[in-house]
Amino acid sequence: MAGSGHRDGTVGKALDEIASLGRPVRFAELHARARYPKATLYRLLQTLTSQGMLVFGPEDNTYRLGMRLVRLAHSAWEQSSLAPIARPHVDRLSALTGETVHLAQLDNGHVLYVDKRNAARPVEMFSKVGKIGPAYCTGVGKAMLAWLDDAALEDALRRQAFHRFMPNTLTDPQALRDELARIRTAGVAFDREEHEPCIICVAAPILTGRGRMIGAVSVTSTTERRRLDELAALAPDLRTTAAAIAAEAESWQFPTALPPEPRQETTACPV
Repeated sequence: MAGSGHRDGTVGKALDEIASLGRPVRFAELHARARYPKATLYRLLQTLTSQGMLVFGPEDNTYRLGMRLVRLAHSAWEQSSLAPIARPHVDRLSALTGETVHLAQLDNGHVLYVDKRNAARPVEMFSKVGKIGPAYCTGVGKAMLAWLDDAALEDALRRQAFHRFMPNTLTDPQALRDELARIRTAGVAFDREEHEPCIICVAAPILTGRGRMIGAVSVTSTTERRRLDELAALAPDLRTTAAAIAAEAESWQFPTALPPEPRQETTACPV
């Protein structure tokens, strides 16, 4: 059993290495990054290729992710993501506010964006469906962290990088704990330009009737368009949306599996 678990972890790490590069990769480069014995890495790549997880390009001797992963990802999204049942509620909130709406779940202490509606005038920002982001400095992330039990919260806090993206970014675990206490009292969380320049949002947790946190939803705008107090005024609509999603998701179970990916910092202020 131990050997099987080790192999599963190694296969996952091999896929992670290729996925993190975002481009086809040669054996030598992958070997240098993964640091597996050549024979082990070759067997892994052969296995993944035969299963359709990877595709080998003989013209340039590179490996890239295979289309089978796309099919599996789509199936996981349909079966395990909050997105399908939340779609009509996200659509309504988007139409009501005219701003960007995010739907997220917590994945190993990080934010996994599972759905998104662009604003009437779209804004370039970090978030994309399927992308992993930090929890400690995003509205949806803090909204979800605030409703974790003590053990789960401590585990999530250990996974935070606490990198200072912006002047307002919370970089101290205790400062974040204090913020989470305020969020539990207020019922909503805010992103005060903590992750990206000019990006602000208000977010609410999605809680089942028993208080189990299963996700979060947010309305996001820019400081060029709205003040934070204007977003705060949307809190009742946000809570109504979160409650409607929760009512339909009572019996669902959501996995946490995907790894975080590195963030590209931006400096331009979107308008």
